Amino acid sequence: MSELPLNLALDISLTVNGERVTERVEARKTLVDFLREDLALTGSHVGCEHGVCGACTVRLNGEIVRGCLMLAVQCDGAMVETIEGLSDSGELADLQLAFEQRNALQCGYCTPGMLTAAQDLLKRAIDNKSVPSRDDIREHPSGNYCRCTGYHAIVDAVEAVAQEREKARAGAKP
Repeated sequence: MSELPLNLALDISLTVNGERVTERVEARKTLVDFLREDLALTGSHVGCEHGVCGACTVRLNGEIVRGCLMLAVQCDGAMVETIEGLSDSGELADLQLAFEQRNALQCGYCTPGMLTAAQDLLKRAIDNKSVPSRDDIREHPSGNYCRCTGYHAIVDAVEAVAQEREKARAGAKP
């Protein structure tokens, strides 16, 4: 049985933040390392490297995933959205403002993952025509660790945005 070389590289093509990217990457390179090192998208952070802390959270084909648990080659043909893409598109503008206004960020290390997880929760809630409860808000990003804020301000910020989005949605009804 022959062994594969340790530095095996493969060509991948994917869409990152709306732009088509074709690169040659090492087969063992994680998605978060690919984004940070090869594409200079440093908003997603490398934390625990075990999928526990949430610092590397990105959106893959519309679902949030841990970038440290995905290999870049697994994303061939996929659509990846990072905090930079979500922010630049304006999708997170109200969440970013609420985090700032409610002191829901301090050092900022967890913030990209928290925002991505919060946006996922709010998107699901709007799709289901519901408003998440404070318990839902606490539960959904529970795999995202924050060592600075104590989470209360984060929950307050997400709850405020959920209520504002629901008002906007309800007001838009014919």
